[in-house]
Amino acid sequence: MTRLFVDTNIVLDLLAKRKEFQAAAKLFVLADKGEVKLFVSALTFANANYILTRQQDRIAAVKVLRDLELLVSIVELSGKVVKLALNDDNFSDFEDGLQYYSAIDNDMEIIITRNQKDFKHSQLPILSADEYLKSLK
Repeated sequence: MTRLFVDTNIVLDLLAKRKEFQAAAKLFVLADKGEVKLFVSALTFANANYILTRQQDRIAAVKVLRDLELLVSIVELSGKVVKLALNDDNFSDFEDGLQYYSAIDNDMEIIITRNQKDFKHSQLPILSADEYLKSLK
């Protein structure tokens, strides 16, 4: 089964029903059917909670995150990952470095993100949700 690391922006597309909601939703349906295995960083839950509580109350945000937790596996944010991200000047956004090294450290096959340009030096394939879905056909 393909191990996909899902960046926070894809999770927020789904949870906040952003413009790119459809592709994210289809990706999570595949996970629900057991066709792919989705992984997110523990950091994604913190970031998503922060964004969601600006749009809805805390109780509603936590409920949404509880539902998300049923569909994904959470990878820990380790000191090793933090050190790697701090020392990689290829990432202008520290959070992207944390996501990338979380994926590397946990043997992911592909990173799914909308910000592909932020991962231009990646050793892993970087695809949007839509590109990944099209690759399955």
